Amino acid sequence: MLIQAPALESQPNVRHAFFTRQGGISEGIYASLNGGIGSSDEPARVRENRRRMAEAVGVGPDALISVHQVHSPDAVIVEAPWPGERPRADAMVTATPGLALGITTADCGPVLFADGEARVIGAAHAGWRGAVTGVLESTVATMETLGARRERIVAVLGPTISQKAYEVGPDFIERFAGEAPGHERFFREAERTGHAMFDLPGFIGARLEAAGIAAFTDLGLCTYSDEDRFFSYRRTTHRREPDYGRLISAIALTP
Repeated sequence: MLIQAPALESQPNVRHAFFTRQGGISEGIYASLNGGIGSSDEPARVRENRRRMAEAVGVGPDALISVHQVHSPDAVIVEAPWPGERPRADAMVTATPGLALGITTADCGPVLFADGEARVIGAAHAGWRGAVTGVLESTVATMETLGARRERIVAVLGPTISQKAYEVGPDFIERFAGEAPGHERFFREAERTGHAMFDLPGFIGARLEAAGIAAFTDLGLCTYSDEDRFFSYRRTTHRREPDYGRLISAIALTP
């Protein structure tokens, strides 16, 4: 049901989980631990799945916090469950115990952050757009406003589409070159002329290394190729399925 990273397990006062698709009650294409509020799954099933995830990281069912993700560079500070609509953002940071920051993904990179000494944590949704425009750096900077220090921050990348499964076209390559010059090393030639295979995990790692954090770990888990454990937007698209489940990656401070 969940995967944990030694780099985060070693942080004091921190609980975390990269949840797989296993261990829930959803059916069909959502089987079984779909955490996507925005999916077309039955809401009651999603609520029960999220309750199970909240329990696994030691928080109440209403304390698993998510944002309305829009592939932005924006990070928000969380001090309590949202009173109404979820804010549009792609990263969250907190120093409040008892809240779990839950990022939703299905190929994009879920990154969990912690400075255990400062008792500050973060979670970011890093697709290529967010990574290019600075969501990872925004998360680190926002953590610093709560007392974290980047030279103590550890970050872990959970299940993400791998380079071998991420073919991109000429428009992507051209746009990426314009927005992130000097990062051609994250592309290798694809079988189709004019296309390339993009290394999103490698790009995320390079951005965090450049940001000066203490340590970065890539768990090396590919969402596309491991259907038993992970949902994948790209796999769903290739199969022409009507929707897809969402994975949750969550981190919390213990009281």
